[in-house]
Amino acid sequence: MSGTNTSAGQPCAHRVRQLSSLDIPGGGQVVVQGDHVFVGHMRPPYGTTIIDVSDRSSPKVVAQIKLDDNASHSHKVRVAGDLMITNVEQDDRHAKRRANAIPEAEAALKADLGRSPTDDEIAERIGADPSDMARLRGLTGLEYGDGGFRVWDIADCANPKLLTHHRTGGVGVHRFDMDATHAYISTEMEGYKGNILVVYDLADPANPAEVGRWWMPGQHVAGGETPHWSGLRHRLHHAMKCGDELWASVWHAGFRVIDARNLSDLQTIGEYDYHPAIPEPTHTAMPFENPIGGRRIAAVIDEEHDHEHGRLHGFLWLFDASDLGNMKPLSIFTLDQNASPYSRAPGRFGAHQFHERLDSTLIYAAWFSGGLRIIDAADPEAPVEVGYFVPEPLGDQPAPQSNDVAVGEDGTIYLLDRNRGLLILKFE
Repeated sequence: MSGTNTSAGQPCAHRVRQLSSLDIPGGGQVVVQGDHVFVGHMRPPYGTTIIDVSDRSSPKVVAQIKLDDNASHSHKVRVAGDLMITNVEQDDRHAKRRANAIPEAEAALKADLGRSPTDDEIAERIGADPSDMARLRGLTGLEYGDGGFRVWDIADCANPKLLTHHRTGGVGVHRFDMDATHAYISTEMEGYKGNILVVYDLADPANPAEVGRWWMPGQHVAGGETPHWSGLRHRLHHAMKCGDELWASVWHAGFRVIDARNLSDLQTIGEYDYHPAIPEPTHTAMPFENPIGGRRIAAVIDEEHDHEHGRLHGFLWLFDASDLGNMKPLSIFTLDQNASPYSRAPGRFGAHQFHERLDSTLIYAAWFSGGLRIIDAADPEAPVEVGYFVPEPLGDQPAPQSNDVAVGEDGTIYLLDRNRGLLILKFE
């Protein structure tokens, strides 16, 4: 790769230099507002860290919010003015779902086989690793009632004040969006299969008031709908508020565009689904703020999970969204495994998330062990990588896992690792 420096202790980089770093627990989301950066951490007991970056070369932690127990994680965070929202979601929820499926699977297998099933047979039925069965049995029957979100007053970033813990349902809230007046929450709710969109009015931040819901046909099982998919493959990941629209990534169902002019009557006005041909789920979808070449262009990024040989790695799409009723894919940007010295190390390699503000033609994307990739979409049919930065992993981590990226108004880049560390970077 041109511009690559792979000498010991030096990251692979092109047109991107490191200003500073901060050794903090790994995170699921990083956002920046003014001279403060906010990080939602992946694992309890770590909740949210607030960092003063007024001196970009010397970031300082000014507040750390710890969780009360290990039942939840709080790996997502948003800020708008003096308000901060953090999610509350069941930690290790996928394993706990499998654990709670053991009794039913065991009974069904016993009826089918005429004998007690082995742990290997139960593991296959619930989609678990046989070696994990002892741990899963210890998790069986656990109840969870804390799922939802917390609203904070951050007028003083060094002393965030909790205004409310609003409970929603199921395993709680995943990724979400917010602005000065509303929160656009992705959550499980009673009577629905998988996450749906629930919009809350924040006029009284201590008492968020629901004003609208949106879901895909088949999710409202309590209303008589029947899913046509298996498990939770079709569900809302999160919806981004873009002008009078909400752009919703819906996992293995592609993405939807929702008319948000009336938040109490949310209607789907566009959709595109490239599954099951594409193996990875849709993580984020949103349009560029300005037309490119006279067309409305949208960027869509998938999230890579455990990679299987022969399958495509997660990648980035560009769409012509000029006509929401007939959106068309224009191009795909992907990485060859030679793009990172860590591409075959343990961990994920493909795409994950881009900075959720597309105010130029540049896309800043976190690419797991591919690090940070900067892609120029000036020609949407031929996107070009114009910069990259592949960090050295911290501690005993086998590879970087660049999980999220935020870009400040001054162009400073904040790259968050899923396992450990925050980097402050500059694109030149």
